[in-house]
Amino acid sequence: MLKTTLAGLRAHRLRLLLTSLAIALGVGFIVGTFVLTDTMESGLSQKVTADAGKVAVAVLSEERDKPLAPEVLDTVRKVPGVTEAHGLTMAPAPLIGKDGKAAGDQPTTAVSMISGPLARAVITSGTGVGTDDQAVVIDKNTAEKQGFKLGDTVTVLDHRQDEHRFRLVGTIDTGVDQILAYTGMVGFTPETTQRMTGVKGYAEINAAGADPDALKKAVAAAVGTGPYVLTGSELAAELAEAAGVSNQVLTMGLLLFGLVAMLVAALVIYNTFNILVAQRTREMALLRCIGATRGQVFSSILFESAVVGLLSSLLGLLAGYGLGAGAMAILDAVDAPMAAGVGATLSPRTIAVALAVGLVVTVGAALLPARGATRVAPIAALRSQVEEQTFRTGVVRAVFAGLFLLAGAGATIAGVMMPPGEMPSLIAVVAGGALTFLAVLILGPVLVRPLSAAVGWIPGKLFGVPGRLAVDNSGRNPRRAATTTIALTIGVTLMTLISIVTASTRETMTGKLDDQFPIDYMIMSQSQEAGIPPSVGRDLRAKPEFESVVQIRDATARIDGREHFVGTYEGPVRLTPKAGSLAGFAAGQVALSEDMAEELKVRVGGTIEVTTKKAGRVGLKVAAIIDNESYAPAVTVPGDAFREYFGDVRDVRVMVNIKDGVAPERARAAVDAATAAFPTVKVSSSTDVRGQFDEALDMVLMIVTALLGLAILISLLGIANTLSLSVHERTRESALLRALGLTRPQLRRMLSVEALVLGLIGALVGVALGGVFGWAATQAMINGAVFSLPVGQVLLFVALSGLAGVVAAVLPARRAARASIVGSLAAG
Repeated sequence: MLKTTLAGLRAHRLRLLLTSLAIALGVGFIVGTFVLTDTMESGLSQKVTADAGKVAVAVLSEERDKPLAPEVLDTVRKVPGVTEAHGLTMAPAPLIGKDGKAAGDQPTTAVSMISGPLARAVITSGTGVGTDDQAVVIDKNTAEKQGFKLGDTVTVLDHRQDEHRFRLVGTIDTGVDQILAYTGMVGFTPETTQRMTGVKGYAEINAAGADPDALKKAVAAAVGTGPYVLTGSELAAELAEAAGVSNQVLTMGLLLFGLVAMLVAALVIYNTFNILVAQRTREMALLRCIGATRGQVFSSILFESAVVGLLSSLLGLLAGYGLGAGAMAILDAVDAPMAAGVGATLSPRTIAVALAVGLVVTVGAALLPARGATRVAPIAALRSQVEEQTFRTGVVRAVFAGLFLLAGAGATIAGVMMPPGEMPSLIAVVAGGALTFLAVLILGPVLVRPLSAAVGWIPGKLFGVPGRLAVDNSGRNPRRAATTTIALTIGVTLMTLISIVTASTRETMTGKLDDQFPIDYMIMSQSQEAGIPPSVGRDLRAKPEFESVVQIRDATARIDGREHFVGTYEGPVRLTPKAGSLAGFAAGQVALSEDMAEELKVRVGGTIEVTTKKAGRVGLKVAAIIDNESYAPAVTVPGDAFREYFGDVRDVRVMVNIKDGVAPERARAAVDAATAAFPTVKVSSSTDVRGQFDEALDMVLMIVTALLGLAILISLLGIANTLSLSVHERTRESALLRALGLTRPQLRRMLSVEALVLGLIGALVGVALGGVFGWAATQAMINGAVFSLPVGQVLLFVALSGLAGVVAAVLPARRAARASIVGSLAAG
């Protein structure tokens, strides 16, 4: 039996290759994911190991915004065993870009540059600052974005917002520090850093010494409670954990797409082995006639699947390594963190996972066809032609399909009825989708015939006899057709679902932006502490281009034992109270948002006690409860009362509306002129906000579509494989049609239309499932979601699926048309 199986594999090399490709693609994607993430983790490990080797002990403040006192550094330096110790100062210091505005959405972080053995900064170009108080280094990403080059003069604001100019001497890598990577950084000498930031303490103290563990205990005893002490290795592990979270999310996300690809590949493999077993009915029966047992037949099929699984896994391993290496090369080219200078890593775990997944999926998919092969009766070897399998719906199939449908509908309805935006609702919808998909999988053979008749009605009319034959063939073996199309259905379902979620999110958020951003310009400060000078709002209010200008200001106060922001507004803000009234709103009264009222457990007519530095304890009566989505602060008091409680406070945001008939360019120029003298004051328009939101959604859609394209590719290989094996199975039938007058072009047309029908069936079922669960997912994810069906994209999915099916049929149809009529008739 072993020799027979190996001989069969050698005799059908093309069949073996086609069968292997589907599983190889799925394995390759999973391997590529592991190679990519393993390599990034290797790069991360190299960086943090380098940091750990330089630091024996690190002393950190429990809160980053509360630095360690200078006395702590003196104490650490006196600890026996400490050979050297330095404090690291870190605080905001906005870098001014070439456009005159502060760079980035957050102020860049000023960092004191330490020289000597404890220097952890990696210089990527130029030099460090050394002892030059007029020198500065910038992280390389900020330098590239802002267009700064070595030797340029750059401007940085100090803690008083005064400008200082420095000479750019180098660029550095922020390493694995996620905060610095987000804000960007500017590096000065320690003295200049303290002068620029106004901070006299340290965010971190690093010490060098011989025995880190012993040193940690000694330093911890010396500094006492408050600061916490880590060895260099522990500090590196903490940094690595913070940086590695994004890697874990990336790994899980990519593996989900890999699992989808493997599921599709398993369906293709199952269908392929089903056809192979059906084609070899006489061969199996003959083996039974000459003494082969059921167990031997079963084992031979499983052995064949194991060989296919092993070969395809090895092929997928190579392809995956190439994919991972290619992805790392792209990341390296764009200077992505943890990618530079790191070679692609192929770990033993990745090799084991690749071989295990490929073998398990392939052998698992072949189990049912192998079991079916054992039922072939020896008498079948005496038949002149293989008996075509018939399909009956059966009571068991109907019952199970009904149960899965009911369970899926119940879970989906429950998910939609739950509070949106929470994990349980989304999990319920996903569970409902999975159960419904299982029902469709069971009902697939039942649906194929009516769907093929409906989908094939137009092709049957357009293409004459070949078209009608193709439609009949597409529904002739419902089980095989259903398994072929379900692979395509998975991909189209997910693509439709993602498209609907994206379009609905865009529509919903656009509506909410219209409600929540009913203004033309929003002016905010990059740093909340710096704020916006009130003169900006006053200047804008005096300009003829603007209809309304609203200034919002707030300050912290203690309410119910906790810190909260208390604010006020100046200008025409329309507030609609949910309860109470703002008529006669005056000192001694307060308006609360719904959430704040719930948190403080107070209603209209109740009182709250506010404690401020200027006014001390003040009792306020709740006059109204306002909408959470209002622009007013969560705790709002009248303007005069606010000045009494807090004194003169800068604005936190200014909202501007243009007068009707004023050109947007003229209005923007007026806003820019009013804010030009304040580099940290940023202007954004409603168009900017929508543009950024749309750009982010489009990027997500593009990435997801590209990843799901793998599942579509595998399913199309499945259609090509199925048609190729089906052509072989129907050799005599095709020859007989040729003998009866069907021409070669007509035969090719027949097979192409058959593939077109199968592709459209899979696409239409996928669109229906994707539409239903796209709606459900949107309702579960977003409060007040507006459903939007991207008709153009959905029609494109259907058209491409049909076209791809036709393309998949090109080679099988060509092979069938070239076959000899006499030889094919004699082959039966």
